[in-house]
Amino acid sequence: MKRILAIFMAMIMVCTVFAGCLNEDKGGEGTSAPTVTTGKPTVTTGKPDGTEDTEIPVVTLPVPEDTTKPAIDFEGHTDEDNDKKCDDCGISVVTTFDFYAVNDLHGKLADTSTQPGVDELTTFLKNAGKTDDNAIFLSSGDMWQGASESNLTHGLIITDWMNEVGFVSMTLGNHEFDWGEEYIIENANLANFPFLAINIYEKSTNQRADYCEPSVLVECRGLQVGIIGAIGDCYSSISGDKVGDFYFKTGSELTALVKSESERLRAAGADLVVYSIHDGYGRSSSGESFISDGMLASYYDVALSDGYVDLVFEGHSHAGYVMYDSKNVYHLQNSGDNGGISHAEIELNFANGEYTVTVAEHVQTYKYENLEGDPIVSELLEKYKDELEKADEILGQNDFVRDGDTLRQISAQLYFEAGFERWGEEYDIVLGGGFMSVRAPYSLHAGTVTYSDLQSLLPFDNQLVLCSVKGRDLVNKFLETDNSNYFIHCGSYGESVRDNINYNGTYYIVTDTYSSTYAPNNLTEIERYDEGVYARDLLAEYIKAGNFTSGPKGLTGISEIFTIGAALSPGGETAETYRVRGEIVEVYNTTYGNLIIRDEQGNTLTVYGTWGADGTRYDKMSDPPRVGDTVTLEAPIKRYVNDNTGEDFVELFQATLIEK
Repeated sequence: MKRILAIFMAMIMVCTVFAGCLNEDKGGEGTSAPTVTTGKPTVTTGKPDGTEDTEIPVVTLPVPEDTTKPAIDFEGHTDEDNDKKCDDCGISVVTTFDFYAVNDLHGKLADTSTQPGVDELTTFLKNAGKTDDNAIFLSSGDMWQGASESNLTHGLIITDWMNEVGFVSMTLGNHEFDWGEEYIIENANLANFPFLAINIYEKSTNQRADYCEPSVLVECRGLQVGIIGAIGDCYSSISGDKVGDFYFKTGSELTALVKSESERLRAAGADLVVYSIHDGYGRSSSGESFISDGMLASYYDVALSDGYVDLVFEGHSHAGYVMYDSKNVYHLQNSGDNGGISHAEIELNFANGEYTVTVAEHVQTYKYENLEGDPIVSELLEKYKDELEKADEILGQNDFVRDGDTLRQISAQLYFEAGFERWGEEYDIVLGGGFMSVRAPYSLHAGTVTYSDLQSLLPFDNQLVLCSVKGRDLVNKFLETDNSNYFIHCGSYGESVRDNINYNGTYYIVTDTYSSTYAPNNLTEIERYDEGVYARDLLAEYIKAGNFTSGPKGLTGISEIFTIGAALSPGGETAETYRVRGEIVEVYNTTYGNLIIRDEQGNTLTVYGTWGADGTRYDKMSDPPRVGDTVTLEAPIKRYVNDNTGEDFVELFQATLIEK
């Protein structure tokens, strides 16, 4: 799909055509020689057009090591018949740009049993930098928060990695603010590239935050690419105590900012303008697909695609897609948590200003996971080993896979217990809990548990706090909320009053600063708990106390499993786990390991989901159990009821493979 760049740029090219073509000596007067560097991109803060009011960071890309193409004078050529050759001198007038974008990495630097690290990705990107004519690496935000190696260094280890790879920019995401602006500034001082966010403004001055830039110009051997960065309307997804000093311009205000910045970049010489926004569409799709203006409207104004923006990289929603809008501008996002990267190749005809998107794809991890890993990951882990020492602390054993909802419910209970111990003599506390989120891998594997495991699942540094709340809000926001991310645990007093709340009365709860600073909850903070004690720390102590293991278990027969399950209420699940042994007679889902097993008496039992002892999903096991194998499994018993079909049967739910 071809797009015409800004009209005034095309006119300038036409006006200078003959002068350029007549100058056959490429080193003579009128030649714009590119800055040649080797290694990583070079960043300067300059005034590309020499004016006082245009101050844009400039990144100069190194010349690829493997290139054999001679230097080109990009000025003064025409290609009116669009045959990709200069009408006068006959040289090729096309060049390519390869954009590789990472979004929502969430600190996933090192390999674990549940996630890939970036060592193979590093090799892939470095290879691209060596072979592609103009390889540009950028990020669309949420790079730090999520895993121990990043959380314990407050993002510095990821920023260091991005320096090593040669990123040219990083758009700030909402989770970059999870530790406050001071850590953004610390990372900005380390970064060899600018942080972008055109729409973050300080409340006190109504000026753009000085730790981020609206855009950057990337110089590629005589051509320039402008990148504009913005954060989407995700202010409410940041803990309120971290956002008191700034605000985001969104909607029409953001559109106006991006249009103005695009014009500024074009005037400064940008041949293409890329938009990197930490926001995006909410659904994944395979292949290329069309997205309507209406579907884009929640986070993107399609007016930007009308000559202001040539390509869009997105983030935040963790959806993998390649889409094009009604103006034929591509939008790309990868699925996050190191599940791949976005890649787009643009062929630019620098003589007539037209461009073609020749490649637009989601590069999934399987395309590079077998490459030899780059040593930079181990080198960075060694560099930050003192900060990362806590990550390897062994907390105890977990008998079976526990899903995110279970972990959040236990955390709500621990909120209540910690708060009751601290404040229970003075306040009648109704409940503990609030809005709680878990991150990838979204469940805790069976076996040995480390602090790093919990930090990946519960990465947020939200401090416990005692709050007062009116009865109406207690009921609507906590006791009877329809928000599935709210988890609560009532104590004895809470259970005694929960069905008879006085809407005008005052009650007390223990929550954390994410819920307490979320204005619609209408909570009043009374006192905060000890600093540095978060949900994962309470859960760590709970595991240390042996609450996730009951020691060796004997086998339970399938007939007894049915007896126990039949006594459960519809949809109910046992709190305890049971060990069952049987022969696999069917694997009816090879991704999650849904099985049918049979004992020696001929009884059969459904197993919904099978995991390795280390938390590996069935399809990721190196040697998964198959039909004919005799296995020992451990799991809770669940009574499954399908309201639509009337199915009602007993099953093992999310089983851990003990032996085969």
